[in-house]
Amino acid sequence: MPTVSHPRIRPDVLEERAYQTSIADAAIRANTLVVLPTGLGKTAIALRVAAEYLLIHPTRSILFMAPTKPLVAQHARSVAQTLFCPPPLVLTGEISPERRQTLLSPPQVVVATPQVVANDLAQGSFPLSTFSLVIFDEAHRAVGDYPYVAIGQALRDTDARVLAMTASPGSQLDRVRAVWANLGIEHFELRSAADADVTPYIFGTQVETIEVPLPAEVRQLTVLLRSVEQRQTEILHRLGYLPGQEAGRRELLAAGFTLRREVAAARKRGENPDGRVWQAVGAQAVAMKALHGLILAETQGVEALRKFLEGRGEKKNGRVRPSDRAFLGDPDIVELERRLASLDLEHPKLAKAVEIVTQELEGNPSARVILFAHYRQTADTLVERFSHQPDSPVRAARFVGQATHGTDTGLSQKQQVDLLDRFRSGEVNCLVATSVGEEGLDIPSTDLVVFYEPVPDEVRSIQRRGRTGRFRAGRVIVLITAGTRDVGTFQSARRKEQRMHEMLEKVEAQSRKGPLAPPTRPTVQSTLDELPSP
Repeated sequence: MPTVSHPRIRPDVLEERAYQTSIADAAIRANTLVVLPTGLGKTAIALRVAAEYLLIHPTRSILFMAPTKPLVAQHARSVAQTLFCPPPLVLTGEISPERRQTLLSPPQVVVATPQVVANDLAQGSFPLSTFSLVIFDEAHRAVGDYPYVAIGQALRDTDARVLAMTASPGSQLDRVRAVWANLGIEHFELRSAADADVTPYIFGTQVETIEVPLPAEVRQLTVLLRSVEQRQTEILHRLGYLPGQEAGRRELLAAGFTLRREVAAARKRGENPDGRVWQAVGAQAVAMKALHGLILAETQGVEALRKFLEGRGEKKNGRVRPSDRAFLGDPDIVELERRLASLDLEHPKLAKAVEIVTQELEGNPSARVILFAHYRQTADTLVERFSHQPDSPVRAARFVGQATHGTDTGLSQKQQVDLLDRFRSGEVNCLVATSVGEEGLDIPSTDLVVFYEPVPDEVRSIQRRGRTGRFRAGRVIVLITAGTRDVGTFQSARRKEQRMHEMLEKVEAQSRKGPLAPPTRPTVQSTLDELPSP
């Protein structure tokens, strides 16, 4: 196997691949956005460009950013193992701003989270002009208020080269245009699994869906929740905040976005919003809670729904929030809680997920599996079920983010890195991961990825699938609850992904003619994508 030869790259570390050479050469000459399927070496390309800039600008630094701390730690390890340079400086929020400022001393390779860089830039304590190259990993995030946008803006006053990388920029043309404009992109490099120079390195991923039935008792609960939601959306429609009497999560989020702007505008004028606005605010909040409960019932089970309702009754600052009080006081919710009190059954996805993972590891004891679940509670339940399987081959651990939610403590950066090392070594052979496991993790030996539920976002779907098929053929299984919104969610993600590929081909053709036009309007969709669930 031929390897890359470069004065700043350690011998026999990087495999020589023609498409990586071509992309790296282009990225050295112009600010470049690289769209490359997961597992085909975006990091390798970044390291090759970094090596060249270390060579041609020996007195200046290089900045390598990634959105999560585990990914930052991974990139720092890759830099140390690949490049001839001093140990990289890792900057995260765990280091105080004062300490960070003393550690910056060019020339060096800095690997950081964008939040840290943006915060220090705002304080005037990050010497961006001392950097010759700035690398944005997971560059599709460079929209809205994400820190990448502020950093891209600051780079306009420097001569630093920009390399932006992603496996999936999304299906909206305006979103790609926003990334292009926000990061000062000049050149576009696209590769897909169908390109001739890439196909020798594609190992294939088999995707299958498995449907499970929704128990009749749960379906009766969903009727009550849907009734609550519909009554509230009718109010929003009557008040002019919804175009139709039926609405999904996106429409309700958009209505909430509009209402928050109206409330803020009124307060800025020194006025109180009128009764119509407050009525709509209450209706939107109750509708969102009913919709969230409906999603939990259909995709997670009655225990998740029960805990959600219990949480709505908890006092905050000595009282239950008005929207929670209105939600719990709805007659259909009162009836729902009465039925839940005597209902004890688990979602059929739980047994099916345990069965799939167990069969995989019984048949191939050296395999690695990632089981993605949207909710931490579901991840906890799955890990507990695996631990109670007698003589099970499954050694499962949950992989979650750092945030603490109530009594649910997250994993520190060190715990996350240690867990990934245990997964690579085989001490743990099944990661039960939330969304923190979707982006960029270098876990080449994963044989099976299971979606506990489909995700509506094509970027997340692609990232989850990309955890397998990196160095050998892999499998992906998506669990779908029959006759529920799971079905539409799965189909929506597939349509968006197809649109994304078609759109990227058009962007590539257009970029050959000149700079991509900026977005035609504010990307409200990207703002809504960042809003949390209730």
